[in-house]
Amino acid sequence: MRLYSNVIRRHVRAFSQTHSIPSHMRAVVWRGNPDPGKMRLESLGTPSPKDGEVLVKVRACGVCHTDLHCIKGEVPFPAPAVFGHEISGTILQHGSGVDKTRLPLGGQVACTFIMPCGSCYHCKRGEEDTCAPFFALNRLKGQLFDGSTRLYQEGSPVAMYSFAGLAEYAVVPQTAAFLLPPVLAEEAFSESALLGCAFFTALGAIRNAAELRSGQSTVIVGAGGVGQGIVQLAKHLGASPVIAVDISEEALRLARSLGADHCINARQENVIERIGELTDGHRADVCIEVIGSKATFEQAIMAVRDGGRACYVGIASPKARAEVPITHVVRRRISLVGSYGARASKDMPELLEIAAKGGVNLKSAVTRRFSLDQASEAYKLLNDGKIAGRALIEVS
Repeated sequence: MRLYSNVIRRHVRAFSQTHSIPSHMRAVVWRGNPDPGKMRLESLGTPSPKDGEVLVKVRACGVCHTDLHCIKGEVPFPAPAVFGHEISGTILQHGSGVDKTRLPLGGQVACTFIMPCGSCYHCKRGEEDTCAPFFALNRLKGQLFDGSTRLYQEGSPVAMYSFAGLAEYAVVPQTAAFLLPPVLAEEAFSESALLGCAFFTALGAIRNAAELRSGQSTVIVGAGGVGQGIVQLAKHLGASPVIAVDISEEALRLARSLGADHCINARQENVIERIGELTDGHRADVCIEVIGSKATFEQAIMAVRDGGRACYVGIASPKARAEVPITHVVRRRISLVGSYGARASKDMPELLEIAAKGGVNLKSAVTRRFSLDQASEAYKLLNDGKIAGRALIEVS
């Protein structure tokens, strides 16, 4: 604890002496074009934090498929907007009412994409992953909890997806900002951005939805960034065997390197038959689906044993539908449960502890790196299926 305090004091001195906040910043702005390659780097006013918020100088921002769903118009979101919802960075400024002991100036943080209000019906019951104001204001309108954005360009509002991390600076509600343990701040500052979505979503699915227990067989359908996070955490938490399913050999190779016991290429093998072979004919205790397609949604139901749990993480168009075999689900006691992110106040501290102790390999999870002015290229490559794992935009 003393070492941690010394590290923080050093950062506070350095930033108070050397860092000034500019009036404008660079940000990657989406203006409604469904082609992610059309996003452009523009100048916006540097945002200022209000009550219960901090200003973060962004170090790095993850490149996630969830942004793509909005960019492509599959999930409605207002334009113009700035995306980017998993960041690491340094606290430069406090709004009123911020806990300055927990989040000191100069503190290096990772920020969760779900920004719970902390006071709504769901948050009071510990269900921060269903925070009503977050969904009503941020996910529908691109606003923070006072019903306004913090981003403007010549007086015109620009919507924020979460905290709008594809920028040099971001305003973050204090409920979504978490101080990094010293080992992560010093050795994996940029890569810690992935804790805010890829690994946060993975732990939420494992803990709160799938209720995965040590020794249980686990199938992960979709071995991209989030899927690989689930592979790492499931392995660390004692799942056995851990089985990854994908159609990309590169993604499967990465999944195996990160801890998957078995990998199944869905283009080359019958997935359900192969899962049966690997589980003595029973199929899996848990299947976590990360793709969000009709085919994989239905596949997950058939991938689990009698009494098993199919957990759904993958996002799809609001119009997407899947067919459920009613009799099979009823007679075989199959549980279907959705999972969106995790519960920041409960799950993020555990995740930070796991990462600090080496339970997950953040550096290996990053497969491509880009600069802020290459962000549109990164999303274009992701959309074209040319990024396996998780790409990272390094901002500063």
